[in-house]
Amino acid sequence: MKSGRLVETIRIDRASTVIDDYGTPVETWTRLAVLRAERVDQTTEEFIRGYGASDEELVMFRCRFFDGITNADRAVWRGQAFNIKQVTPIGRRKGVELRCVRIMP
Repeated sequence: MKSGRLVETIRIDRASTVIDDYGTPVETWTRLAVLRAERVDQTTEEFIRGYGASDEELVMFRCRFFDGITNADRAVWRGQAFNIKQVTPIGRRKGVELRCVRIMP
């Protein structure tokens, strides 16, 4: 993996639950890491769903290995939140490839 290709900055967030002032659990996102990444692929497709047509944007990122990234996390890139659908390790702790999806109504 060449460091000159890691031109994008992504933030990995993890869902966590905190207790608000009224004692009610509230789900929030906590920053797990900020990574430099290479955008491998970016596509948009249109789907017809029960509520009508929607676009789905797929972005694949390749970055240095960071232990603990799961499908329950999300990636934030250029201010947009993407759901992580697939985490693929590259080599022996060399890198990781993230397949992320954002549904646009």
